[in-house]
Amino acid sequence: MSTLALDLPHSAAPRRANTIAILGLSPAMGLLIIFFALPMGMMVAMSFHDTATTNVGLQNYTRFLTDGLSLRGFWRTALMSGMVAVSATMLAYPVAYYLARSTSRWRSVVFALALAPELAGVVLRTYGWLIILEDRGFINDTLIHVGLISSPLPLSKNLFAVVVGLTHVVLPFAILSLTTSIQGIDDNLERAAQILGASRLAVVRHILLPLSVPGLVSSFLLSFTMAASAYATPALLGGAGFKVLATMISEQVLFYIDWPFAAVMANALLILMLAISYVGVRFEASQRAKRTSHPGGRA
Repeated sequence: MSTLALDLPHSAAPRRANTIAILGLSPAMGLLIIFFALPMGMMVAMSFHDTATTNVGLQNYTRFLTDGLSLRGFWRTALMSGMVAVSATMLAYPVAYYLARSTSRWRSVVFALALAPELAGVVLRTYGWLIILEDRGFINDTLIHVGLISSPLPLSKNLFAVVVGLTHVVLPFAILSLTTSIQGIDDNLERAAQILGASRLAVVRHILLPLSVPGLVSSFLLSFTMAASAYATPALLGGAGFKVLATMISEQVLFYIDWPFAAVMANALLILMLAISYVGVRFEASQRAKRTSHPGGRA
């Protein structure tokens, strides 16, 4: 019995599919190149130009690394963003768990309240916190009126006020990120552990938290990057003496007209966010590898 082999162009269909995919992605890629890659490249190139001498070199980076004010702004930005990310993730987790597991009619109400801050602008919310936290604001006036304190507490124009304000700004995003992650965890695992005698705390510690690491990491990274790049809240709640990279970049551009040094600060902010994102992604990958590995070390 003989067979007839037909030589058909098998590669024609995949090649056509690749061409269609490339054509479909071209508009989005073009927008990314024009409005993201090109401006980023121009900013990096600008950072190597010296404003005074018009020479090309590392003068601006040397100035950034040797200027105490710039370095303090860098580390203050990192500290502020880390505190906001931790506080937003911790506050969001119980709300996200309720939204992911509850079937009560109040779930929609809680969900609406969680997203309600996004209905108002950032500046409006920041001014609301300014009214609450300032020396003659709601908290200090109430405490003085009831006789608990004799002079106003320093609740505004400092790191505490900025962290509170930014936590309020990024909290809805942290809740959404964690809710999606917790919904992906099979709730039968929690029931099985409780049936076998595990306490509620043990279930959260050994089952819920390890399995929700991707959501925790994404919530932390999202909150960190949003806080690090925020301008209005640090400028209003922090006051003139609270300098972070976002406000310092604005000053360099608007008041000192030093665009190359502002570009250096922007690059430093970008490097900070990329470094934190890399660490977070690597941590999440290592935790996933541990979960998928057997006790003997084999995957």
